[in-house]
Amino acid sequence: MDKRAPATLPEAFEAWFAGRGWSVRPHQRALFERVRSGASALLIAPTGGGKTLAGFLPSLVDLSARPPAVNRPHALHTLYISPLKALTADVARNLETPVREMGLSLRIETRTGDTPPSKRQRQRAFPPDILLTTPEQLCLLIASEHPRAFFQDVRIIIIDEIHALAPTKRGDLLALALARIARWSEEHVRIGLSATVAEPLALARWLAPDAVIVRGAAGAAPVVDVLDTDARIPWSGHTGRHVMGDVYAAIKRARLALVFVNTRAQAEMTFQELWRVNDDNLAIALHHGSLDVAQRKKVENAMARGDLRAVVCTSTLDLGIDWGDVDLVVQMGAPKGASRLVQRIGRANHRLDEPSRALLAPTNRFEVLECRAARDAVSEGALDGAGSRLGGLDCMAQHIMGAACGEPFSADALYEEAVSTAPYADLSRAQFDQTLNMVATGGYALSTYDRYRRIIEDPKTKLWRARTKDAARQHRMNVGAIIEAEMLDVRLAPGRAKGGAETPAYAGRRLGQIEEWFIEGLTPGDTFLFAGEILRFIGLRETDVLTVRAKGETEPRIPSYAGGKFPLSTFLAARVRAMLHDRDAWKRLPDQVQEWLTIQALRSVIPEPDHLLIETFPRANKHYMVCYPFDGRLAHQTLGMLLTRRLERLRKQPLGFVASEYALSVWGFEPMGDVDFAALFDEDMLGDDLDAWLAESALMKRTFRNCAIIAGMIERRYPGQEKTGRQVTFSADLIYDVLRAHEPDHVLLKAAFADASEGFLDISRVGALLKRARGKLTHIDLPRVSPFAVPVMLEIGRETAPGVGAVEAVLSDVAGDLIADAMGDLMGQPVRPKQQGGEDEARLDHRGGDGAVGARLGVRTGQRRNPGGERSGARKSPRRRRG
Repeated sequence: MDKRAPATLPEAFEAWFAGRGWSVRPHQRALFERVRSGASALLIAPTGGGKTLAGFLPSLVDLSARPPAVNRPHALHTLYISPLKALTADVARNLETPVREMGLSLRIETRTGDTPPSKRQRQRAFPPDILLTTPEQLCLLIASEHPRAFFQDVRIIIIDEIHALAPTKRGDLLALALARIARWSEEHVRIGLSATVAEPLALARWLAPDAVIVRGAAGAAPVVDVLDTDARIPWSGHTGRHVMGDVYAAIKRARLALVFVNTRAQAEMTFQELWRVNDDNLAIALHHGSLDVAQRKKVENAMARGDLRAVVCTSTLDLGIDWGDVDLVVQMGAPKGASRLVQRIGRANHRLDEPSRALLAPTNRFEVLECRAARDAVSEGALDGAGSRLGGLDCMAQHIMGAACGEPFSADALYEEAVSTAPYADLSRAQFDQTLNMVATGGYALSTYDRYRRIIEDPKTKLWRARTKDAARQHRMNVGAIIEAEMLDVRLAPGRAKGGAETPAYAGRRLGQIEEWFIEGLTPGDTFLFAGEILRFIGLRETDVLTVRAKGETEPRIPSYAGGKFPLSTFLAARVRAMLHDRDAWKRLPDQVQEWLTIQALRSVIPEPDHLLIETFPRANKHYMVCYPFDGRLAHQTLGMLLTRRLERLRKQPLGFVASEYALSVWGFEPMGDVDFAALFDEDMLGDDLDAWLAESALMKRTFRNCAIIAGMIERRYPGQEKTGRQVTFSADLIYDVLRAHEPDHVLLKAAFADASEGFLDISRVGALLKRARGKLTHIDLPRVSPFAVPVMLEIGRETAPGVGAVEAVLSDVAGDLIADAMGDLMGQPVRPKQQGGEDEARLDHRGGDGAVGARLGVRTGQRRNPGGERSGARKSPRRRRG
């Protein structure tokens, strides 16, 4: 970029804005001026504020001053990087408008995993002016031959939705790739674009050491409502059936609604339920990452044309794409984070001066609290999100291999590049050298195996390069940090066999992909939901799942997907705990939820925001311990594993545990009320107990497996073939066992433990939880289950139920008994606040009796009156201990 050029927009650009009835916004002009002066910049502006156009303005102005494309050599000027392929295509399409209307002679192309190989080869030989791509394709270009020639003319790099990339492994690889490009193109500047940034300074540092922050003016405040329904709010589960009629009514009032869910399984369920109540036959579509690319594009095109009234979607439509007519966003279930909610709300309206509308539809009682906490955070402008992270050593290993496949490097120079990035600023030279040695030899324990010797150092030049062309080709086939479970293609297979039985005649239309482990649990004839249809499983043919449509089925299985759930953010968890303790906040909650909280306060206690409530009680010949950290399912699962190990040593004979987003329940044969809870929940459980568990944990092996794939120690893809999930797992388990036995300080083991701390096991959050609870434990020994414990207790039965209908059938009696025990004769009675001892305590008027409870619940209460008129199993006063 010519820094001598004036930092003002040319007349042609000013005229283009004026011709559209627009004026250049202050943040667009400010970003343009910063970039023209040679400074990198992070632009934070609300959705609808023209961020993308602002990001491309410096490029368009600079390119407009050059000769037409046909009269100048091919050179890449601007590199645009997006986390989503769909967003890349959408931005390219939108960018063509100003280029065409201003008569600019530019070549703009996209490069994603869907780009044909012939086009990708042509792009390397004849680069376009502007290339829109993804982090994975960028790493692939760096690992290709002659990368310096391709990148040396780059002047501007734009990173869209930067907040979604920076705190991830994809972000680690991207940061290293940008540092590599900086060696070849020292004069380039970087532009980061985002609407939701919790820590601007840290994100600007990630973008570039000298990056300045440019802020856009706030737009109209969004209108966010939490759905209040007259239907009974479930205690547990995530189907949202009870609010589907209300959601459908909201869709009818909108032009186009995006119905966001948090998992692909929930997307399939919600789509089916909306069509069940779709009496007006509205055009409602489904969009998630497992559907076939052609099907997703078909839905996206229908949205762009205005042919649809609603789309049920996952995070595939979270980011940046302007769908124009969307005027309502519905969030089914809690959003799990304030920033994620803001991002999704931004898909509605896409105009800065008009408010976006969103409707949150809680699917259970705890989610009522979480949805209101998220709404309050949005109204306050408070954001959350993952903070800065240390770069993964597995990503460092992949980058080292990629660099060796492209332009040979010296170890000193590559280390300097690495520590210039934010994720690897604290990387020691010893860590770098150990990682380099792993790529070169596999490490001490694996050095005798030739297949792990992938790079070599030239003894004369001291430059590292790929050992063989085959090693370089293998690396290029396995680039990236996105690890998915083994997937199989789902296809319709039309035809009939003798006797009328449906059978495949051939592999027909591809519907999408499903995880192998789910199909392994099916037998021919089983039905399941996929791509918005109920399918009958016929059989497997190589990697194809052959199916036929199965009409009239009422209990199909619902596929679930590994890694599909968002964890509850620490930020929202703290707000939920505060809301629980704030009695005034209860007044704004639905009557059912107020009643639930009030009876909890009577039966047990409402914990203070910084205290950890632990309840113990007997039920059905077992004894239970339930605690309520509100720290998310991953952290609770790890805590459950560690607690059961300690309870075993205390001879409490724990039988198992179950974790939800909000609570953890452990059960066994022995009473647990006499346990020293201060010792049980001591932070030292993250020492020897954690090490002992990790040594035998399947989750730790799974984490190691992913690190080994990213580092290139295990390659999934080969020319013309791909390893099965079982083959990959088998290889990973062998390497894991060898390294633990012979090289416990191996780079991959360190990388796996670091991942476990933040990923599958969330060890860092467990540590924060235990630290927060130290000296602030509240133990209540109860005669029976409490209202708070009911949701997590219901999860115990839900784990193995095969389908939606079956879940409800299996749980109906269990739920009724649990609720009756927890709420008892207090349920359904008017609340009468009463002053006692200087402290407000909500008490209940005990009029009515068991009949009112049974009528309200529609189930047996399980309580009997003895001849004296006193209830059997009358409530005993709970014992309270504080630790």
